[in-house]
Amino acid sequence: MDNIKYYNDSLAYDFEMFMPRSNTVRKTEGKDNIVKLPKSEIRVLSRRKSAARHLTASAFAVLTSVLILAALCGNIFLRLRINEVNSEINRVKSEIEAAKSERTSLAVELEREVSFSNIELEATELGMQKMDKSQVKYIRVNEKNTAVTKDGKTLTSSSD
Repeated sequence: MDNIKYYNDSLAYDFEMFMPRSNTVRKTEGKDNIVKLPKSEIRVLSRRKSAARHLTASAFAVLTSVLILAALCGNIFLRLRINEVNSEINRVKSEIEAAKSERTSLAVELEREVSFSNIELEATELGMQKMDKSQVKYIRVNEKNTAVTKDGKTLTSSSD
């Protein structure tokens, strides 16, 4: 149909659009749209479609198997890495325990060397003796608390 007449005047209506179509028009329109293929071409097309379906199913199966294989390899790799890290952790823990036991043994050895009886034994070997009353010297001070500074000034407790 000619659509230009609809754009020229907006008030005009084409009532032919709403009228039932005649059979002659329908027959001519239907003939233009239908293309009939020979049966041999239909068979070829159906074979191509089934081959394409088979190919996509095969590709999907291959892709799925590749993804599953990749996931399994990744899982194995991660488990190996976890085992390596765990062995490293255990090695460091054993080193820590060895260091703690060495620290304890060194502390015991230090206690043995610095013990009161060892110090007393060393002091007697050097000629030292325990303090007795004859070695104590007493100093008597006046009742007034006084102090002499370096400058010679005398300070008492009341002159703070």
